Amino acid sequence: MTDQPKILLVDDEEPITDSLAPFLQRFGFTVEVAADGQEALDKVPSFEPELIVLDILMPRVDGRQVLRRLRREGDRRPIILLTKVGESTERALALEEGADDYINKPFDPFELLARIRAVLRRARPDGLSLVSSRRLASGELTLDRRTQRAYLSGEQLNLKPRAVALLEYMLTHPDEVLSRERLLDAVWGWDYPAGTRAVDSQVYELRRILNDSRDDPRYIETVLGQGYRFVGSVEVVP
Repeated sequence: MTDQPKILLVDDEEPITDSLAPFLQRFGFTVEVAADGQEALDKVPSFEPELIVLDILMPRVDGRQVLRRLRREGDRRPIILLTKVGESTERALALEEGADDYINKPFDPFELLARIRAVLRRARPDGLSLVSSRRLASGELTLDRRTQRAYLSGEQLNLKPRAVALLEYMLTHPDEVLSRERLLDAVWGWDYPAGTRAVDSQVYELRRILNDSRDDPRYIETVLGQGYRFVGSVEVVP
C-alpha cells in the first residue's frame, strides 16, 4: 500500500462525489471518481485502487454487477457498498457476493472514513478477507459461516440464529467500535420493531454462552457510551 492509499469513488450523484472526494483527500487518500459502474471497471486496471467505494444504484452497470464481475475475475481488493436498500436480506446477499462492508445512505462522511480505515486495516496481502472467508477463529472460538455453526474448544455451541449473526458480524469486524445502532441495523435490519436494548440482551446472552467476562473480556468488550468491540485476534482457518 502506498503512503496515500488510493480510493476509487463510484457514484452517479455528483453532489456526493463532489463533497466526498475532497473530504477523503484531506485525510490522506488519493481519490479517483467514476460516475457509473462501467467507468469504474475501465479505471480499475490503470488506477489500481487499494479500495473501492461503490454505489449500488447506478445507470448502465450497477454496483452489484461491478462487484460480481470483479470477484469472478479474482479481484479481491476491498469494496464498501453505498446503498439506500434497507432490507437485511439484500445486504446479506451483497456481503456473500464479496463486499467487505456497506453503509446506508444518507451517511456521515466521518462514519465512511472510519469504515474505510477499518477495512484497510483488515486487508490481507494474499487478498483473502475475513468477510469472504468460510471459517474464522479467535482463540478457542471457531465459526463456520457456511453451516452457521460455532464451536468453543471443539464443542458446538447452542446458539440461536440471531446470536450466530451477531457473532459473525463481530468476527468479521474485529477491533472496531460497533455502535448498538449499527449492530441493530446489520443483524436485525433497519425496520426491525425493537430498540437497541435487543442488542444489549443478545450480547449478554452471547457472553454467557462464550463464558466471556465483561470486566476482563477475551472476546466482546463494552465501550462505554459507544457500543461494543470484538477484541480477540481473528484468523482465517481452513
